[in-house]
Amino acid sequence: MANQYVLGISAFYHDSAAALLRDGEIVAAAQEERFTRKKG
Repeated sequence: MANQYVLGISAFYHDSAAALLRDGEIVAAAQEERFTRKKG
C-alpha cells in the first residue's frame, strides 16, 4: 500500500508554521521564527 502524506500549513496568524506527516507520523516541521530569529 502507498504511503499517505499530509502537509499542514498555518499561515494566517503572526507565527507561520508547516508540518509534513507520513502515515500519521511527523516527518518534518518548521516554524517561521526559526528562520527569522524573531519571536512573535
